[in-house]
Amino acid sequence: MNHPIVSDADWLAARKQHLLREKDLLRQLDDLRRQRRELPWMRVTKPYSFFGARGRETLADLFAGNSQLIVQHFMFGPEWDEGCVGCSFQADHVDAAFVHLRHHDVAFAAVARAPWPRIDDFRHRMGWQFHWVSSYGSDFNYDFGVSFHPADLAAGPVPYNFERRELDSEEMPGVSVFFRDDDGSIYRTYSAYGRGVDQLVGAYNYLDLTPRGRNETGPAFDLTDWVRHHDRYQTRGAHSCCPQQRPTSS
Repeated sequence: MNHPIVSDADWLAARKQHLLREKDLLRQLDDLRRQRRELPWMRVTKPYSFFGARGRETLADLFAGNSQLIVQHFMFGPEWDEGCVGCSFQADHVDAAFVHLRHHDVAFAAVARAPWPRIDDFRHRMGWQFHWVSSYGSDFNYDFGVSFHPADLAAGPVPYNFERRELDSEEMPGVSVFFRDDDGSIYRTYSAYGRGVDQLVGAYNYLDLTPRGRNETGPAFDLTDWVRHHDRYQTRGAHSCCPQQRPTSS
């Protein structure tokens, strides 16, 4: 790596100059987060049904007594043997945060189209404790823009990340947030897709502090260049379950 080597005084001056930009960005992010909380809500009226370790559940059940719910739309198709490596990378951060979320009136659930037995096997393999349910046979993934029928993909661009685009995977990542009112009404308050879910990956925040950053230098130029399921980092030649996924524009 070719970087200028400077005196203590010059290093401090450069760092202070960059700090001004960091503080400006933090102020902008605070304002963006405030605007996010002020976005309009959309009432959810369709009776979605899921299946998991607790048996059959509704969307209301996923709140587990809380008023707020975060759902990870997990890429794990019905015929897949394991969940997507990128979604798994994100999921690795959930259990540590969950104890804090549930004490702040927030529930979390991952939702995937794979049948529950496949999900349960993979969940035990990865050692995760967070709540996960199958939406197999439900419209949930399709209605929230993360699953696509093969015929629709073949016909041309499909709606993903709030625009129409060409995709080559029936499953895509995302996150949705819901609020449950005292009268039981449920509202969709927010959804994010593509790189919009990067903010939930704590490891990226650490890597972004380092000289090499995320070091996604090819061949895919995304996380599939280096991220593996956490039980495969010692396996030579390990690869993503979904190498066709490419970065999506923000």
